[in-house]
Amino acid sequence: MSTPVTDVPINPTEKAHIDVESVTIRFAGDSGDGMQITGTQFTDASAVFGNDLATMPDFPAEIRAPAGTVAGVSAYQIHFSSLDIKTPGDDLNVLVAMNAAALKANIADLEEGGILLLDEAGFTDKDIEKAEMKSNPLTDGSLDGYRVIKANITELTINAVKETGLKGKSAELCKNFFTLGMMYWLYDRPLTHTLKWLDEKYGPKTKYKDKPEVAESNKKALTAGYNFADTVELFTSHYRVKKAALPKGKYRKISGNEATVFGLLTASQKSGRPLFYGSYPITPASDILHGLSRHKNFGVITFQAEDEIAAIASSLGSAYAGGLGVTATSGPGICLKLEAMGLGVMTELPLVIVDVQRGGPSTGLPTKTEQSDLLMVMFGRSGDSPLPVLAARSPGDCFGMAFEAARIALKYMTPVVLLTDGYIANGAEPWLIPDHNAIPEIKTNLATADGSTFQAFARDPVTMARKWAIPGTPGLEHRIGGLEKARNTGAVAYDPENHQAMTNERHAKIAGIANDIPLAEVMGRADADALVISWGGTFGTVSTAVEEAIKGGLPVAHVHLQYLNPFPRNLGEILDKYDRVIIPELNMGQLRLLISGRFGIPVQGINQVRGKPFKVSFLVSELHRILETQK
Repeated sequence: MSTPVTDVPINPTEKAHIDVESVTIRFAGDSGDGMQITGTQFTDASAVFGNDLATMPDFPAEIRAPAGTVAGVSAYQIHFSSLDIKTPGDDLNVLVAMNAAALKANIADLEEGGILLLDEAGFTDKDIEKAEMKSNPLTDGSLDGYRVIKANITELTINAVKETGLKGKSAELCKNFFTLGMMYWLYDRPLTHTLKWLDEKYGPKTKYKDKPEVAESNKKALTAGYNFADTVELFTSHYRVKKAALPKGKYRKISGNEATVFGLLTASQKSGRPLFYGSYPITPASDILHGLSRHKNFGVITFQAEDEIAAIASSLGSAYAGGLGVTATSGPGICLKLEAMGLGVMTELPLVIVDVQRGGPSTGLPTKTEQSDLLMVMFGRSGDSPLPVLAARSPGDCFGMAFEAARIALKYMTPVVLLTDGYIANGAEPWLIPDHNAIPEIKTNLATADGSTFQAFARDPVTMARKWAIPGTPGLEHRIGGLEKARNTGAVAYDPENHQAMTNERHAKIAGIANDIPLAEVMGRADADALVISWGGTFGTVSTAVEEAIKGGLPVAHVHLQYLNPFPRNLGEILDKYDRVIIPELNMGQLRLLISGRFGIPVQGINQVRGKPFKVSFLVSELHRILETQK
């Protein structure tokens, strides 16, 4: 928590309000404790209040991990502020732990002196044993360095909801709303938003319409938690985080997967091409399927295929038929799609492949983030088969980059890979809703019959894209498939000169896209002799770390890349200006390999593969170590 700037009691009998600029809270409990709902409601209330914010849900990888174990801990982190922020926060100011396992899994991230809210009911001898702890932290003195607030939240909740008729485990499940009420009081959030949300969720037209007692119990638990915090001596003060000064406009909270859905949907509308989405469910990409399936009113067709291969093959088939073909996956799913991606390169059909990266190899870390698919999507196909690779930098940026991926695919008649990751796909932030009328139309390459023999692979002299012939159109008959094509006609051809020429043309087409994308922008000190390059979802953390490093006296600049193939055409010119180049990545050095190989320069890496985003403090420390001790 940032340093208090005021400490003004409302009156001598009321508890003090303390104004702070930023706060980071993590809600942690068993996967059945409702921590994701709790965090989401706190986030929504903060967004409605007007704070800037960034979130980081952290789901357990095991669907049915034993209750009370560390493997079953679910957490939700929110960083909210009166300032412009770009990350979900480093060290926690507040940790809410609903049981011993949640405490064990998260206590290392709580700042010294931070607030620790504990449900005493989750610290029985059995809970301590399940968490594999040697002693009870509530009594062994190990929490002396924190501001510990203990309460039997479970028992208080059961008592609060007693009059609704809810009993036993059902009553106990309301404890997350009791906890949320306590946190609303602590950070001066109104209950209004969550009370309204409960009314809507259990309203007469919903599938929960027959459970009014559940809605009433949650509302009573929420209110009881708020009043409990207001009246007990455990809390001596509460905190205010004022509204952030965001640019004017209409905002909504948005996650990366939600923004990807809206970006693809907008591209379909702006291109006039119907959107077909073929997908096989996989964490953390499944929400894209869920989101697009709700938009049949815009002509969206979603297809849950039997496997990843069928998913991309169906999407490529829709592209052949004139649709905007899209597929998305993660981790091992992208491995299975590689052959069809090569077919898309050979047939030169527009296709968007969204890879929501997660920890690997193989099934790896299904719910954890990483950036380790870059080299696979760049080169993981037979033959020389280049395709554009883009990467979104934040949850809200997924909208623009999904739209951009579709634009490039349709304009240049090529598969395009959009890389996001588990962190930005599930994370959320305020998003300024764009003016639909200000978003440009997307032109397509649809062919029309003119009476002459159709040349399926005749190329546009500027974009080098071939024409897009809708099957069944008289006069546009042509052959298609994975065999090499003859120049212009598209007939099957095996002669060496033609293969060389077609390979050259496919490379030149993708390389030429560099003339149609934004130049790289340098941020930071103008007199810097060291350049930090980031890509994808590390933007917020790296840019914040560079700003902190500059405040600490380091002469450093920063470039963030959203276009990884081709690179922005001014990147080589930028690199020539710096003595040292440093690339932080959530992998073992994949962009470092590409930059070093492409431009022939030495590059230093800062690499982490722990399934979590970088911490700003870690990057600042590494920049100081590299630039001050390795001269």
